[in-house]
Amino acid sequence: MDNSEGEEDFFDAPDSFLEPHSDEGVSSASLQADYVRPPEVTDLHVGSETVSLEFERSSVETKDLKNKQANSTAGRSRRQLTGAAAVDAKLKSLLEDLGLTTYYGEKLTLSEILEIDEKTITDVPVKSKSDLPWYFLKRLMMVNVTARNMKCASVCELNCDDSSGKLDLRDLLDSPNTGDTVNPLDIITALFLCSDAFVQQEIALKMSMCQFAVPLLLPSCDTEPCTLMLWAMRDIVKKYRPPALSQSKGFIEERIVDSQVPMISFVRLGNCSLSKSEILNKVLSNSQQYHDTFVHHNMEGGDSPKRISNGVTEITWHLPGGNTDIDLFNQPVAVANLHGDIVSFETQYSFLCQTSAAVFVFFDHLDSECKILTNQNQKAQIFLVGDSESKNFKLETLENVATALDLTKNNIIIKTKQKNDADFIKCLRKKVSDVVENPLMKMPIANMADIAHELGILVDEDSTECQAGKKSADAITEEIQDLFLYKDEQLPLQGQIWKDLTHLEKEEFRLKKVGSKNIEMYKSELKQQKEELRKKQNSCAMSPAMTCFINAISRPGIERCYFLKWMRMNLDDVSRLKLSALRELYKEKCKDSANKEEVKEIDGHLSNSSLGTEHFFREMGQIYEASLSLPQTHPSRQQLQHLPKLCAQLLLDGFPLELVDGDASNIPLRWVSDVLTQLNHLVSPENKIRVVTVLGVQSTGKSTLLNTMFGVQFAVSSGRCTRGAFMLLIRVNEDIKREFGCDFMVIIDTEGLKSPELAQLEHSYEHDNELATLVVGLSDITIINIAMENSTEMKDILQIVVHAFLRMKEVGKKPKCQFVHQNVSDVSAHEKNLRDRKLLLEQLNEMTQAAAKMEKREGNKSFTDVMEYSPDTGNCYVPGLWNGNPPMAPVNVGYSKTLYELKKHIIQQLGERVSSAHDLLEFKEWMTSLWNAVKHENFIFSFRNSLVADAYMKLCTEFNKWEWEFKKAMYSWVSNAETKISNFGTVAAKSQISDMEEFLPQLKHEATTELSKWETKLLDNLEEYFKQTDGHVYLVEGYKEEFKNGAKNIRRELENSVVNQLTAAADIKRGLIEVENIKENHTKEIEKAVSELITECRKKNVQMTDGELEQEFDEMWSETLSKMSFSGLKRIDVSTDVDHYLRENVEKKGSHACQLLSGESLENCWLEALKDKPEGFIKDITHRVRGWFNLQDHVKSRQKLADKIIAACQDSVTDKKKRKTNYHNTYIQEVLRIIDEMLNKADVDTDMDFEVSLKQHICADAARNFQTMHEDFMQANDPKMLLNKNKEKFCAGFKDVFHKRDQCRKKAEEFTEQCLKPAVEDFVYRSLGPNITEEMMRSQAFGTRTSFQGSVLLDLLSKEDFNRYMHCICNYEDYVKTWILEQIKEHFSDASKTSGYEEEHIKSSIKNIKHAMEKAKSEKSADLKTFVEHICKELDDKLVISQDALGAFMILNNADREQFAGWLTESVEKMEETLKKKFEDTSFERKLEHLRVNPQAELFTRVVGCGKQCPFCKVPCEAGGQDHTFHFASLHRPDGLGRWSCIHSEKLTTDICTSSVISDSTFSCSATNHEYHPYKFYRDIFPDWHIPPDGSLEASDFWKYVMNKYNRDFAEAYEARPADIPRSWKIIQNEHAKASLKNSFNIK
Repeated sequence: MDNSEGEEDFFDAPDSFLEPHSDEGVSSASLQADYVRPPEVTDLHVGSETVSLEFERSSVETKDLKNKQANSTAGRSRRQLTGAAAVDAKLKSLLEDLGLTTYYGEKLTLSEILEIDEKTITDVPVKSKSDLPWYFLKRLMMVNVTARNMKCASVCELNCDDSSGKLDLRDLLDSPNTGDTVNPLDIITALFLCSDAFVQQEIALKMSMCQFAVPLLLPSCDTEPCTLMLWAMRDIVKKYRPPALSQSKGFIEERIVDSQVPMISFVRLGNCSLSKSEILNKVLSNSQQYHDTFVHHNMEGGDSPKRISNGVTEITWHLPGGNTDIDLFNQPVAVANLHGDIVSFETQYSFLCQTSAAVFVFFDHLDSECKILTNQNQKAQIFLVGDSESKNFKLETLENVATALDLTKNNIIIKTKQKNDADFIKCLRKKVSDVVENPLMKMPIANMADIAHELGILVDEDSTECQAGKKSADAITEEIQDLFLYKDEQLPLQGQIWKDLTHLEKEEFRLKKVGSKNIEMYKSELKQQKEELRKKQNSCAMSPAMTCFINAISRPGIERCYFLKWMRMNLDDVSRLKLSALRELYKEKCKDSANKEEVKEIDGHLSNSSLGTEHFFREMGQIYEASLSLPQTHPSRQQLQHLPKLCAQLLLDGFPLELVDGDASNIPLRWVSDVLTQLNHLVSPENKIRVVTVLGVQSTGKSTLLNTMFGVQFAVSSGRCTRGAFMLLIRVNEDIKREFGCDFMVIIDTEGLKSPELAQLEHSYEHDNELATLVVGLSDITIINIAMENSTEMKDILQIVVHAFLRMKEVGKKPKCQFVHQNVSDVSAHEKNLRDRKLLLEQLNEMTQAAAKMEKREGNKSFTDVMEYSPDTGNCYVPGLWNGNPPMAPVNVGYSKTLYELKKHIIQQLGERVSSAHDLLEFKEWMTSLWNAVKHENFIFSFRNSLVADAYMKLCTEFNKWEWEFKKAMYSWVSNAETKISNFGTVAAKSQISDMEEFLPQLKHEATTELSKWETKLLDNLEEYFKQTDGHVYLVEGYKEEFKNGAKNIRRELENSVVNQLTAAADIKRGLIEVENIKENHTKEIEKAVSELITECRKKNVQMTDGELEQEFDEMWSETLSKMSFSGLKRIDVSTDVDHYLRENVEKKGSHACQLLSGESLENCWLEALKDKPEGFIKDITHRVRGWFNLQDHVKSRQKLADKIIAACQDSVTDKKKRKTNYHNTYIQEVLRIIDEMLNKADVDTDMDFEVSLKQHICADAARNFQTMHEDFMQANDPKMLLNKNKEKFCAGFKDVFHKRDQCRKKAEEFTEQCLKPAVEDFVYRSLGPNITEEMMRSQAFGTRTSFQGSVLLDLLSKEDFNRYMHCICNYEDYVKTWILEQIKEHFSDASKTSGYEEEHIKSSIKNIKHAMEKAKSEKSADLKTFVEHICKELDDKLVISQDALGAFMILNNADREQFAGWLTESVEKMEETLKKKFEDTSFERKLEHLRVNPQAELFTRVVGCGKQCPFCKVPCEAGGQDHTFHFASLHRPDGLGRWSCIHSEKLTTDICTSSVISDSTFSCSATNHEYHPYKFYRDIFPDWHIPPDGSLEASDFWKYVMNKYNRDFAEAYEARPADIPRSWKIIQNEHAKASLKNSFNIK
């Protein structure tokens, strides 16, 4: 992984991945509860061989440990808080003060420490003692050297309070200084006691990086002995340069516990006036820089009495850097410091005497016997250090002790008055140096465990779990002799086979080597080669190393974490030795220029010499992926199914997951996806994540930056540069989850860009682009790490990064970025670099334009067009990492603090973008989509993502709902308006306006208001939709304008339609008013004649029979009609009117069009079906040639277009005829508009001859139909005919009046039957259409155009009918109309589906009628006529009551109003049941004929959309909205299904356009003037179409299945030869095709 600085820096670092953040205690228990132990596996068959996977936990041999330490079991349990008596009172008190009591039993874990909480992002001062440990840990995890400087705010405030007016200096003398403070060493000790082993190791590592001393011996503070902290120090790795390597600039890098360095110990006997720890700090600090390595009395908080830390033995190291001017000691040395009096801590003193090269004993007063000094088994030199100025100092006693200890003068160091501090320190340093130069003993800390056991000191590594983990790790790593050979033998699946698979995968997507081969055949071959490689992988038996590895990580609990730690440390040690040897060999060979080839080979070995746990996990991933190619029931596959869950649990434990395999430059997609899926199962519903990634040039400190910011431990040691990308999880605390919008933060560390290893390889820039695109796409915030000293590399990386951000913006994601400028330490850097930031922005803008040009997205002119970026807040200047010269330099506090501010800024930015949080499954989808697109050469062109598709589907679904609400509201409004127009001028009219010229503008104004209201509502809904934080709305932000324009278009279309309908209704009503007046006058004349006849008959005073009365009536009727003059509606010559509007339309096209129009009369144009034929010799030849080569036939295309337009116009005409209204000129204008719109949208080239012929044909047919409609309407409204129709009613009324019969019941029934019932029936049919449409829209099939396509194809697949496939392919729109009608009929085949709506509308009408009757009663009408008129007026905008029926009802009506009202109520109630029965008995097909709104047409318009088809395979466009910028389809099909065949063989072609567009193939068609054009640049010819490659390589499996199954049928139908079907197509089954469809169309 990254070296955090460019040179061979000396710093503490575990050459590791992340330390395991294992949750012990509660967290661990919860994890183990989720852990599903894999089945006991023996005899696992992988390929041809058998290996044994022992998942059963084996017992750990502890015999040696028991011999060394009989009480180890008791010792290991010493920290469990079993009761107050078990814990020292001081410890208990301190733990209570620090708030750590809980953690003494349930140990603190790394995941708790690293958890992001409110404290992480705020700078709240320490207010109480319980804040102190967390303050220390927070700073320490960020390697802040001020971590030990802690004091409660209350103490600081107390000491600084000067509020009193009177000056009283006694307070300064008496004020307490230590009452409210805690000694830093007590806090550190308490934390070690309350932490698990992995936290202890992490604390020790971070303290070492800060150049703090770390605990060597930790007191238990209870009845148990102290502990040797061997495990805690295991992870500290140090680099140094001894004098022997100064010339060669070499260095030694080793694990400090294994390092053979002498240890010098410093102890205190009794009270001492000299501050031992402070003196030690001075001894270890050079004159240029003082550093508090050890905690001492005079540092902040150091004067507070130690409560539990006496007995702590700390250790630090001084390591030379090869510079004699700086190094204090030429050789490495360990320095130990025992806190407290050795009399009280004799065991610790004994340990130091037996392990140290020298022990320096500080004293003031010596007992003459000094048994503690003389009784020890001393292996170390003893040095006595005293202060002659101390009142207890006695020279005589010193001499006696020195003699007893056989000490020379050289071993005595006395501080005198004449010797100042500097001289004293120099003397002491000289003594230490002398010992270091000639040590009597060098003992590695790891070897001190034996002595510890002898003295009864516990060793932290002795735990059963730790030893079991070590044993498992050693069993694997002890077998490593030759690294390269080991990799080949034990990890074979990730070698060349995996690299070959990677190459094949990319070739599948790029098709660079297809040459002249058939594309689908070539892809089939590639697929077969992949299958062979997977077989080869499966044939490899699982290696013993992998068997042991999987067994070890399968063990639950903490043992697994110990194992992985040991594995990582062991492997790093092996790699370090290998690297060291290779470096020496490299240097040797470089001396001779003749060794070029050898140098090159060694260089390659240096690049590939690392071996870490990532290689074992990578192998595990390959084993898993290979097993997936086996049958589902295969034992090997079954036994390996638990591996993803195992890895997911490790992710939760804090171990990283390799996203990108840096060696093969590939992602094992199935493995990583399944791991993330299992992780989602483990944490759901808490599965929301935010992602932070770092990008930058190699070896610029990217990993160190992440480690410092988040306290994690990505590897940063020598020779271990990150390859690929790794992710790890950090939990977000409950207190900020809502604010932060996620449950975990994902940190991604990446391979350095512009790496020297890859620079010489082909496509290295492409590799960097791929990696940058992937991680930027996955990130919410990307940190761009820039080393200021290299401007050329900076430009290169900026170019790569800008490309990545541009790609993300174009696919709907705009992540944020933060530029980090390394090694800028000036306090005025931000101001001074204002010009640099401006220059940087200019460079970014320039690069954005260059990248936009390359990606063909020239609309992006500046960097801020691509992403949110502010030069002021988007740049962070970070000082250098080290404060001084390594290896003895601590981390620069400025570095730590700057990165802390950066961390807060990043978290704040993430909190502002709650909407962008993905869940783990969405993250998985993004990763898959991004990587599939990355594998193509053209990312933007190739990107397909299910999350984007899903977000787009949701947007379309919502917009469709709003659009339908808009349309439905306007349908209802227009229906009411037409009702008002129909009732205008009648007794039913409410309006006070009597002139239609005034009434129509009023309605149009109301319509405009209503349209504006709904348009505003639709646009407001759209705005609100894009403000929401859920549903990944930001991914479809780019479509917002399209949908806005679509909303405005809907408004325009509806406005035109509404105005036309109102105008037509008003004009028709105007024509009827005159006729209705004539009818009314005729009725009055007849009524008068009947009244006169009644009078005459009554005068005869003769009882007349009905027959006699009828005879008299007939004579009167004939006589009266003969005297009348009848004039009805004026007959319109529709043909002339249509011809007029046709000419008006064509005149705009020019004189040639007018000449063509005058050639033939309109009446003759419809007689012959329109056929588009090639004219002339040249056209005929062209037509034949195109037929021979089966290219896109222009004539057939035009014929198809003509048929489509004719069908659309016929639908419009049929709809008007169904209304049984009069002809109006707006009808023909609408037909002409339909023709013009469809011609403008057509992809087919048409000339004026074609257009005029088409319009003539359609208009002629429309004129004929409209003429018939007009004449039918005239006949229905002929006054004489209507009079004769009512003759029976007049006669019946005449007889009733003559006989003075009661007419109340009869008239009530007549009014109900003739006036109300038809009106209610009409209302139901007007309302039922939208109801049926809306119910169908609720089904998934009609939700969006995409889901509709999927539903149609799934239905086709289920029917398995070739003729249906042919119909769908060759005449899609016709098939769709038929299919929609089938679906409607099928859905409503059950009468109960419509009866609910029908009853609802009937009840609504009955309610309105009864309300009108009640209101009419309240009006106190004088007669029946007025009463009925009041009823009709109340129903003005609800029901259209026939004036003819009303007039007939009023004839000779002398019924009593009150009685009539009573009978009417009864009749209306009966009518409700009658109508229900009538609708129940009416077939659904019959109902469809009467609907005012045609559901089939509405649904067709909704799902067909723009009607555009793919220029190659002819699949329809699925884009939503009215004005989409690009057309697209989810699923393309083989061109052979669209009649394309090979020119030479005449075989149907199997090419699919989603493959062709990434190949070097060419095409020709009329759009290219039949010249060949590269498929790759199809956008030059068809700029409105977006045809991305098949990202899954399986999306077209449905059509492959269809073509394979019906190959011969299609060939016969298309008069071609059957296609050569690729082998991979032949194995696709129905269920695979179905799964492919569901995946392509996102059907759940």
